[in-house]
Amino acid sequence: MTTRIDGATTYQHGSEKRVIGNVLRGSIGNLVEWYDWYAYAAFTTYFAKSFFPTTDTTAAFLGTAAVFAVGFLMRPLGGWMLGRFADRFGRRSALVLSVSLMAGGSLLIAVTPSYHTIGIAAPILLLTARLIQGLSVGGEYSTSATYLSEVATPGKRGFYSSFQYVTLYGGQLLALGLQLILQAILTEQQLTSWGWRIAFVVGTFAALTVMWLRRGMDESESYQREAGENKGERGTLRALIKYPKEIALVVGLTLGGTVAFYTFATYSQKFLENTAHIPRRQVTIVLFCAILLAAILQPVFGRLSDRIGRRPLLLFFGIGGTLLTVPLMTVMGSTRNPVGAFFLVLAGLVIVAGYTSINAIVKAELFPTKIRALGVGLPYALTVAIFGGTAELIAQAFKSAGHETVFFWYVAGCVLVSLIVYGTMRETSKTSELEERQ
Repeated sequence: MTTRIDGATTYQHGSEKRVIGNVLRGSIGNLVEWYDWYAYAAFTTYFAKSFFPTTDTTAAFLGTAAVFAVGFLMRPLGGWMLGRFADRFGRRSALVLSVSLMAGGSLLIAVTPSYHTIGIAAPILLLTARLIQGLSVGGEYSTSATYLSEVATPGKRGFYSSFQYVTLYGGQLLALGLQLILQAILTEQQLTSWGWRIAFVVGTFAALTVMWLRRGMDESESYQREAGENKGERGTLRALIKYPKEIALVVGLTLGGTVAFYTFATYSQKFLENTAHIPRRQVTIVLFCAILLAAILQPVFGRLSDRIGRRPLLLFFGIGGTLLTVPLMTVMGSTRNPVGAFFLVLAGLVIVAGYTSINAIVKAELFPTKIRALGVGLPYALTVAIFGGTAELIAQAFKSAGHETVFFWYVAGCVLVSLIVYGTMRETSKTSELEERQ
């Protein structure tokens, strides 16, 4: 049951169940989106030479890392196109469209023949698929962040919005979990030859299922309330540029967080295998366990932000990431013990949780409803494309040049820039339109 006060919605009695239902339906689509996205990163070690044949493992990884990075270039376009679409035509419709695009990209990867079969067309088709997926993920982030923040119960927005990264990590866990299963039932040769394609077939069917489920989601009441207002400016760049300070804040908030996240959550898999020389299967187990615990931490940190504010958690990440990234990565590169590697990766992810658990709600709290999806999506996607998407490529390039440790300082420096932003920004949880219009 809901009641309206001064044009806003307050939730009463049994309406919490409806909130939970909307959050779950929005989140499961986010989970599948990120499963498809991370399946690429998780199975790179198996299919790299199928698309970039070479006897040098690092060179093959560089090829797939470059495609991974180029896929990020589409995320700003996705953030703009689907953010605009969500602000003009609704969050639900945009979420259905984003997962449909992801299904198409995954299917293309699953059926593309190897370089030995079709030559240069193989990496071109791989690149095309990643561009489609980049477009999808660019729109998914902004729209799901906006949707979760708008349907959440006032006073619990940090908690409910944290499920965006619960499902993001969940998607990665599904990719790693499937990898563990395939490693157990298939030989190394089978996985390298054709087994890796199973991951993308699974992703295709999962995305199609979620596309159907999302059609039954409730539309955000914040969007419905203002859908008829300012139609000419809703979701336009003209309206967005009226918020230059907020745009700059999104960039500053994101820079260090996205670099640190992709370093510990994705690149660490190749780092432990290629630098620490820990066996591939053990690395998969290490990442799976560390990411599982990191996923559990997200709502804990999110709920904490509802009590003490968003800035303290951001400062925790900023200070920890600046001071501890270099020591953690240095020790991680020299360890040969999987248990030690697990605790090192987990330590990095705990620090990053100060950012990941609340970054979506902080950005949503900066913008009004009419421009929220575009305001969250475009500057975020641009920053992730430039810094997050290139993190692994930069790391591999430094390693190839014999200066791998320089990358550790690069990550710490990016976090330091964000720390400066966290130290000077205002607390958003008590001053946003989302809270003022409860």
